Amino acid sequence: MEKLKIRFKEIVEELGYYLYDVIYEKENGSNVLKVLIENDTFIDVDDCVKVSHSLSDELDILDPIVESYNLEVSSSGAERELRNSTEILRAIGKNVHVETAEQKLVGKLLSFKEDVIEIKYKNKKTKINYIDVSYIRLAIIF
Repeated sequence: MEKLKIRFKEIVEELGYYLYDVIYEKENGSNVLKVLIENDTFIDVDDCVKVSHSLSDELDILDPIVESYNLEVSSSGAERELRNSTEILRAIGKNVHVETAEQKLVGKLLSFKEDVIEIKYKNKKTKINYIDVSYIRLAIIF
């Protein structure tokens, strides 16, 4: 599966997207190969179809999975977890939900430098050490 993720990452990035994850699981009695993608703005159905066609062509060549399965390409989600520094850096300028042992904040991610996250929260800038963050995700604010 790791080799498949590496190849999918190459294909997805060639198309102008980021690969968030590849998950192979049983869902309602069927095997599903889920590919979660993202970009800097918004993923729509046309994006998913475009990526799906390219990945499907590659799967036909590689034939890495013995049993029958369905390929499902979708957005990684509007409120996806930011799992590493690369994902946090790509989220600069977007709204985030940050949790530490002491607090939960929702605000605009201003920067991420030298392991310090800076967000605008309630019209003031707040800095949080990355090591203190127990959870961070994108947030939709109304």
